[in-house]
Amino acid sequence: MSIWELLLAFVVVVLMLVALLANVLVLMCFLYSADIRKQVPGLFILNLTFCNLLMAVSSMPLTLAGIIYKSQPAGDQVCHAVGFLETFLTTNSMLSMAALSIDRWIAVVFPLSYHSKMRYRDAALILSYTWLHSASFPIVAASLSWVGFHHLYASCTLYNKRPEDRTQFVIFTGVFHALSFLLSLVVLCFTYLKVLKVARFHCKRIDVITMQTLVLLVDIHPSVRERCLEEQRRRRQRATKKISTFIGTFILCFAPYVITRLVELSSVVHINSHWGIISKCLAYSKAVSDPFVYSLLRHQYKKTWKDIINKILKRSSINSSALAGESHNRNLPQLNE
Repeated sequence: MSIWELLLAFVVVVLMLVALLANVLVLMCFLYSADIRKQVPGLFILNLTFCNLLMAVSSMPLTLAGIIYKSQPAGDQVCHAVGFLETFLTTNSMLSMAALSIDRWIAVVFPLSYHSKMRYRDAALILSYTWLHSASFPIVAASLSWVGFHHLYASCTLYNKRPEDRTQFVIFTGVFHALSFLLSLVVLCFTYLKVLKVARFHCKRIDVITMQTLVLLVDIHPSVRERCLEEQRRRRQRATKKISTFIGTFILCFAPYVITRLVELSSVVHINSHWGIISKCLAYSKAVSDPFVYSLLRHQYKKTWKDIINKILKRSSINSSALAGESHNRNLPQLNE
């Protein structure tokens, strides 16, 4: 193995371990907190978490083995199953992010009618669509034998080995990425830009009230005035940063891989195998960033983790106290003797 292949193998191992740990933490928070389970977005986050976990235990290990052995790491049936699952999970993850953006859009733009427009039944219907949509493409690909080990990405994925099917496969790949990546990106941009517009409007209203208050309070200390103005600036930047993170991570992680898959269809452009694996690793990195972007860095999940840690520490302290008391009682008869 070259130094590049060793480095790429190390990156896949790190991505796999971090994705497993982070998504398990999100799952633990969901199971522990009743408040998180009651919220409709929790269903979309749970679905996204399961997709990321399955990706970390199925596709990533085979890609690691493909990098190490430079060949198909398992039998044809296993590779076809993993390739089918990888296509399904990637599409499902993209559509789950689009569903989360639609939920935020309704909550921010239509706050008074949110509970009537986004109920558990509505979320279940959206998830049912994402599953049907995500399953349709790998079913078609598997029926046409367009799933296998692709040396360019060192993974089991969509792959056409028959030259006579090239035209059909090009059309299929273009439609697949248009209705998965491009559709999700359009939904993300539309919904989050609407959310940003409403957030900026509210920030302007708050800024006007704040400035009027500062004008009236003529005796206010300069440091207090400066803190109020600094909070204004932070408030304006907060929504922009969050929305930039949602859309930016989606583009950064998926766009290189999708563009590479489309460029690969052209016989004119030669793609380096190292770049193919790098673009695949970027797509895998979405399973690492999702838990932090959508869950673990939010206040509710932080609070849940503090409660879990406090409960564990309290239980361990109680157990240690009980063991110490039991040891003390055992020593008493020996002292009496």
